[in-house]
Amino acid sequence: MEIIIKERENKGFAMATENHMKAGMMTYSVAGENHIIIDHTEVEPEFKDKGIGKQLLYKIVDMAREKNIKITPLCPYANAMFKKLADIQDVLKK
Repeated sequence: MEIIIKERENKGFAMATENHMKAGMMTYSVAGENHIIIDHTEVEPEFKDKGIGKQLLYKIVDMAREKNIKITPLCPYANAMFKKLADIQDVLKK
């Protein structure tokens, strides 16, 4: 599984691919110099129940830590994961 992050202007995404097939994507908006908003998570049907969404989230969390950015999770999936996972609370915008 390969996960890349791309950003253009005020939008960005993490995309997971496997064998040149898109497995899933998590999108975000840049809301300021030190703030992003995760707004959507999508996993392709054939990759359901393989932890793709969580891998995408952790990739964005790692990027946020590197850049000292806080995250607001508006996406229902990301929001649920932030409530469930204590190890990513450090990047949650309070």
